[in-house]
Amino acid sequence: MALSEHVVSGISTAQVGAEYVREVGRNSFRGHHGRGGTETVYVVETDRGVTGWGLPLGPGDPAALIGRNLAELIDPAVGVVDPGAVFLDYPLHDLAARVLGVPVYAMLGATGDPRVRAYSGGIYLDDLDPADAPAGLTAIKANLAQDHELGFRDFKLKLGRGYRWMPSQAGLERDIEVTRLTRELYPDAEILVDPNDGFTVNALVEYLAAVTDCRLYWLEEVFAERYEDYRFLREHLGTLSWQPKIADGEFDPDDAYILRLAQDGLLDIALMDVTGYGLTAWRHLMPKLVEASTEASPHAWGFPLKSLYAAHLAAGLGNIPLVEGVPGHTLGTDGDGYELADGHFTLSDRPGFGIELAG
Repeated sequence: MALSEHVVSGISTAQVGAEYVREVGRNSFRGHHGRGGTETVYVVETDRGVTGWGLPLGPGDPAALIGRNLAELIDPAVGVVDPGAVFLDYPLHDLAARVLGVPVYAMLGATGDPRVRAYSGGIYLDDLDPADAPAGLTAIKANLAQDHELGFRDFKLKLGRGYRWMPSQAGLERDIEVTRLTRELYPDAEILVDPNDGFTVNALVEYLAAVTDCRLYWLEEVFAERYEDYRFLREHLGTLSWQPKIADGEFDPDDAYILRLAQDGLLDIALMDVTGYGLTAWRHLMPKLVEASTEASPHAWGFPLKSLYAAHLAAGLGNIPLVEGVPGHTLGTDGDGYELADGHFTLSDRPGFGIELAG
């Protein structure tokens, strides 16, 4: 059935939740992340009884879209085409794919594989808690083991303990210990590290010297995206026996600047947030990244639902070697929209994003 045969007849909201498998602690600058949270999703229905839903990108005016022809709002080939409807980017992609009777990744082109490699993004600074008797490396071991048992095989480690929570040198030494411990326990894992801009250039040089043999997969947000610092980093990596990828762009991304870093060979993986940036925006940007020989991996921490979106982007657009997984589950739905096993999400072939609201 064509999208032009559908008119938006109603837009409502619902609540979904995220429940992490454990309490998530601090990163380099922010306090405890808790056990999850709730988010408002939008539900869009057509006059023919087809419904799509999803997280919004931000505020918008739902009333202005009632009575609009669906084909005026979204083109399956490019994404949302009406600026006033962009805030419903994910609900409209879900709805359009359901009308067409295909998974979102198929509507995006099915360039990738519906079996998507996923890493655990949940290894935070839990060694620093509880404050009165810090668990130390025992907590890191336990968290890695729990996420491995869930089905993850690759891990992202939060670093930057010396930025706020520990004396700078002691924090750096703990970051090194945690990295080396992870490699010792999981010799075949891809290890990604993320200080959330909590390193100085000098601290990064010292850190890399101590962990070069750990064969890191990527360095994420090691410091703010200053061009000269990233040029230094690229040159410095060239002196090492192992060269991890440079990943950045999550926080407050500037398209033109991210592309400049990519085109100048200073960025290997672009990380713009799934819902902070948007599916349509990713669809427009990806060909430019491919042209610059730069991969992508949309930031998805916070909600397993965001990991589902990232996985559909990977399966649909390709050029995404792995996606961020959240150790936990989506509440208020009939599942997470994927199966996790042996380090991969396997997406459903159900229409849309393949996940239904409960009740």
